[in-house]
Amino acid sequence: MSRYLSCRFWGLEPYVPGEQPYNRTYLKLNTNESPYPPAPGVLSSISRAEIQRLNLYPDPDTRVVSELIAAHFNLDPHNVLLGNGSDELLSFCFQAFCDAEHAACFPDISYGFYPVFARIFCVPVQIIPLNADFQIHAVDYCPAGGTIFIANPNAPTGLTLSLHEIEIILKANPDHVVVVDEAYVDFGAESASKLILSFNNLVVIQTMSKSRNLAGARIGFALADQELITDLRTMKYSFNPYNLNRLSLAAAAAALQDKDYFQSCIQKIMNARVFITVELEKRGFQVLPSLANFIFAKPGIPGETYYLGLKEKGILVRHFQQNRIRDYVRITVGTIDQMQMLLDATDQLLKEAG
Repeated sequence: MSRYLSCRFWGLEPYVPGEQPYNRTYLKLNTNESPYPPAPGVLSSISRAEIQRLNLYPDPDTRVVSELIAAHFNLDPHNVLLGNGSDELLSFCFQAFCDAEHAACFPDISYGFYPVFARIFCVPVQIIPLNADFQIHAVDYCPAGGTIFIANPNAPTGLTLSLHEIEIILKANPDHVVVVDEAYVDFGAESASKLILSFNNLVVIQTMSKSRNLAGARIGFALADQELITDLRTMKYSFNPYNLNRLSLAAAAAALQDKDYFQSCIQKIMNARVFITVELEKRGFQVLPSLANFIFAKPGIPGETYYLGLKEKGILVRHFQQNRIRDYVRITVGTIDQMQMLLDATDQLLKEAG
């Protein structure tokens, strides 16, 4: 670091994204991207005419896409705010709803950006451990005493709280905001968006990176009571009003309108998730019951050994160094063919390990 870096950031450990290889071709099962291209209408939406309008700023209010999202969730556009990926919206929540008197409360094993945001925005934290089975217990957050951040399904475990459990947490924390991070909700879980009109302390954050196949477009959105959306919009307009470019907004609108393609891609990924779970369990793996587009698995060999062995064979999965989960790997669910490639490499590694 330079001598000019503010002392409040000394020792800051930034979020570490999944590996993005440049020097060889890998089967990437480490960053939870969709194995499928965007909806067919996305390509035509990014037309020559739209490209020629890149000299103009995009709509800062993202009205067209906000209206489509609101209609999808049976909400009003005033209940919607778009962001440059869900990460930006999460950062707005840390800025808007956390301070010295309102700590950020989140599990000890969850999305790695939560502790980073807490540190960078100088927010105290309250870490609430998962139980021995890596489950979030709703009772541990009743009350939590701060702003709550829960990934549901949780990352990297893929485990899920029921809507009833989310409701218990909301009722127990009427004076604090509860942020439910639903990046993976479309792959079998139930969205808390159904509770938006009943609880004015709920923020639901989703992304179009996973189930809408648009990770490269960076489109996230928040759903909440209008007053909370106004708070988040204040953060946005105080930071970057034009946070989504014209081409991403066009892509988002096209993707939202192709509901059949959306459902088709989700179903194929869910089918592949069942396939890889069953096959790995046959090989002695412990696989947590995921409702995400990834699985969290404990192989019969050390997690790091398995990760490095797969990498040597041209397959990337995600391994974490935290003590509680270092024996596990997170594997993105791809196509059936990609899952078979993973199984073939796994069989070779298990044979080599004896």
